[in-house]
Amino acid sequence: MLWTIIVILIVLWLLGLVGHIGGSLIHLLLVIAVVVLIVNLLRGRRGL
Repeated sequence: MLWTIIVILIVLWLLGLVGHIGGSLIHLLLVIAVVVLIVNLLRGRRGL
């Protein structure tokens, strides 16, 4: 589910770059998605 959210945020970010939709909110969501991805990779699958 985390990967799905990250992919959706990246797609929304790309649409925001192309269509200038969402402004800085899209970039903020992308940064949050990248941070969550890095934390998930560092933790590994121990929590699951």
